[in-house]
Amino acid sequence: MNLSQYFKEFSYNIKLAYPIILGMLGHTLIGIVDNFMVGKLGSTELAAVSLGNSFIFIALSIGIGFSTAITPLVAEADAEKEEGKVRSIFHHGLLLCTVLGIALFIMTVLSKQIMYLMHQPKEVADMAAPYIDWVAFSLIPVIIYQGYKQFADGLAKTKYSMYAILMANVVHIFFNYVLIYGVWFFPKLGILGAALGTVISRIMMVVFMHYLIKRNAALKVYFKKFSFKEIRKSVLKKIIDLGLPSAMQMLFEVTLFTAAIWLSGAIGKNSQAANQIALILSSSTFMVAMGLSVAAMIRVSHTKGRSDYKELIVVARSIFLLAVILETIFAIIFVAFHKYLPHLFLNMSDSAQMVDNAEIISITSKLLLVAAVFQISDGVQVVVLGALRGLQDVKIPMYITFVSYWVIGFPISYYLGIYTNLKAVGIWIGLLAGLTAAALFLYIRFVRLTNKLVAAHPKD
Repeated sequence: MNLSQYFKEFSYNIKLAYPIILGMLGHTLIGIVDNFMVGKLGSTELAAVSLGNSFIFIALSIGIGFSTAITPLVAEADAEKEEGKVRSIFHHGLLLCTVLGIALFIMTVLSKQIMYLMHQPKEVADMAAPYIDWVAFSLIPVIIYQGYKQFADGLAKTKYSMYAILMANVVHIFFNYVLIYGVWFFPKLGILGAALGTVISRIMMVVFMHYLIKRNAALKVYFKKFSFKEIRKSVLKKIIDLGLPSAMQMLFEVTLFTAAIWLSGAIGKNSQAANQIALILSSSTFMVAMGLSVAAMIRVSHTKGRSDYKELIVVARSIFLLAVILETIFAIIFVAFHKYLPHLFLNMSDSAQMVDNAEIISITSKLLLVAAVFQISDGVQVVVLGALRGLQDVKIPMYITFVSYWVIGFPISYYLGIYTNLKAVGIWIGLLAGLTAAALFLYIRFVRLTNKLVAAHPKD
């Protein structure tokens, strides 16, 4: 099998993935805008938003991970030309996302006290607490939005989520700016302004998404017959059986990165601020791999629905190769600009912040060198995970991600970060170890599974 077979798939992969990537970057942009605007207030405020968002990211990872179950089920039903089945999965998925969003909001607000048990700087935790209350509420609309998004993705209509998030970002930037700094008649709320900006933009995101999908004549049919009488236990169970392990997979990775935030906080607020800047930058490039992961999930689900397993392998490998190429380019950019990029997130004109800023820049530039290396591992593990979700194989990958991140990655992060002079850099070396293990084990799982499918269907 030569490389030209994979290269031929690149154009369709990119066409399918780029709206998802832009949509994912839109999600990340909300965090970047918060950090950029709050960073101008001071390092304590930046550390507080970082700490507050760590709680939100954990909840959000569960919601996003769970909602991914909708995409392969919709894609497979669409490939089978089962309109009623697609509608049923959409309605059941939306109901489950709404219930989950409310549950995660309540759990996040109740979990705030953990900050004080994790030896976080008191002034940072005190500032983060009210921020968490408001941003936690935004989990309800954002997870409902995920229900719409995963449904549209399953039908290969990937542009709608991109449009909805881009419009939501315009709303977010406006409200963030006027509420953080107190422009016109708006009150000056500081980091609470950033929280309110996020809530308003995420509510609008759902409104935009509903309107855009319902306007499509071909998709209107899927909005009909919504009734609680139509809800079936068997369909709920099918989505939960796929969604729960998928949520756990994402949770294990996000909690590893969250642990990095908390460990950095235990070292000091400048390490925590540096960790946040490096995390925002690496998360931005990771969104490209996330977009390709969804493309892998959609295409693998479609080819699985057609029982074309040899084509499935070619499609999946083409996406894996594309991810490696793109993440290598990002790695080179990180190495080339590792000393310059941290300046973008700090107020360099404030003389009172000069000493803190110098330390934050020094730490961040080293973290970006480690991030450059794990770009590739991170990209591979997430696209392979997408392909496995397309095959509806979620339980074994759940165990693989747990072992990779929490048996391999976290102990290394903890030891090197707390007990050696590597400190924040040591924490990120642990992240690299966990991501590399996940990439390797998940790829082995994919190869074994697809070889079995081809062997079981030799005539296909």
